[in-house]
Amino acid sequence: MAEIEPALELYRDRLGLPAVHREVVQEQGVEAALLDVGEGHIELLAPLGSDTPVGGFLSKNGPGMHHVAYQVADVDATLQELREAGFALIDERPRSGIRGSRVAFLHPRGTDGVLTEIVQPATHAEAAR
Repeated sequence: MAEIEPALELYRDRLGLPAVHREVVQEQGVEAALLDVGEGHIELLAPLGSDTPVGGFLSKNGPGMHHVAYQVADVDATLQELREAGFALIDERPRSGIRGSRVAFLHPRGTDGVLTEIVQPATHAEAAR
């Protein structure tokens, strides 16, 4: 099973990106770490098991980029717009993400082979819970 420490050593220790958050997201079967890059983030993922989506991806493809994520103000509205525009959705409804966010994924077949995530960050009140 993949570990997150080697990736943290590269991005945090060698490249000097500040690690700002780390947590286990059981619902998605991953350990996640966020590192700041300007106004955005790099999210490092390590599967909790080989039978998780990220574990399966790594078994098939090896380490590297897994997906891109875009911040949205309203994940429900954006998901509806994408559905109406004919995008293939992995998630019909949002699920829980890192730091209390709400997320949904689009299937890579509709986005030139790139797994795409839309993310609605938690409000400060939601994140404090």
